[in-house]
Amino acid sequence: MGLEIVLVTGMSGSGKSVALHALEDAGYYCVDNLPPELLASFVELEHTHHGNRVAIAIDARSATGLPRLPAQLAALREQGVLVQSLFLDATTSTLARRFSETRRRHPLSSDELQQGRRALMQTIGWERELLAGLREQSEVIDTSHLRPSQLQSYVKSLLTLPRGQMTLVFQSFGFKHGIPADCDYLFDVRMLPNPYYDTDLRPFSGKDAQVQAFLRQQPEVLEMQRQIVQFFEHWLPLLEQNHRSYVTVSIGCTGGQHRSVYLVEQLAAHFGTDWPTLTRHRELDGRTAAAEI
Repeated sequence: MGLEIVLVTGMSGSGKSVALHALEDAGYYCVDNLPPELLASFVELEHTHHGNRVAIAIDARSATGLPRLPAQLAALREQGVLVQSLFLDATTSTLARRFSETRRRHPLSSDELQQGRRALMQTIGWERELLAGLREQSEVIDTSHLRPSQLQSYVKSLLTLPRGQMTLVFQSFGFKHGIPADCDYLFDVRMLPNPYYDTDLRPFSGKDAQVQAFLRQQPEVLEMQRQIVQFFEHWLPLLEQNHRSYVTVSIGCTGGQHRSVYLVEQLAAHFGTDWPTLTRHRELDGRTAAAEI
């Protein structure tokens, strides 16, 4: 079995240490903050050490080596190394709040004056520019609204997928909690009939049979589903030809409990017969994670 590498990168404060812990629990040998200049030498060494599964965290602290990293990853893939790139992101306001709450300095801060909020926001913006190339080549997870247990679950779910084929990620969310930063395509379904206004259906979610039966009876819901399916059936083959590794489709309703959840489940079931597919329900998963604490 060949060497498998999971590259964990992303914005400072976005949860890379949580992701590495999840990978370590899954049996990966983990290395944090490896300079990109040492990547090739490290991979050569790993062919004879620590088994065949390695997770490496590289971030903006290695700023000088980042421009060469995409080419290095491409070279590793040509050598037969299975490379999966995971980029953790969050909104700028969320990252700034996390640094403020933990009283940590941003790793790119040059001096104590950088602790001001305005300077911190500028530093985060600079970091986004440094990492933009890596973000485009990676599976992006927006951690703005995720609990640590949710992020660990999402990371572990990625490891179960077959490598070398484009992966579809369908995720539901609630607009009232903010739009995900990790979507390639976003559909607003707030105009559809809402089970929330039926007091008998309100406690349930789009995963439950009662809500599903209600939504299947709504012509608008069926038409929305048909049009989304038709869109992706046409464009997914072309996206794969363009060497896309991941496509993330976000479906949003008001609260992220009923309509968006239902459509995500239906779309995943439809496309899951032909493509590796993941489902995420940001608000539902968050509620489950909170209950586990």
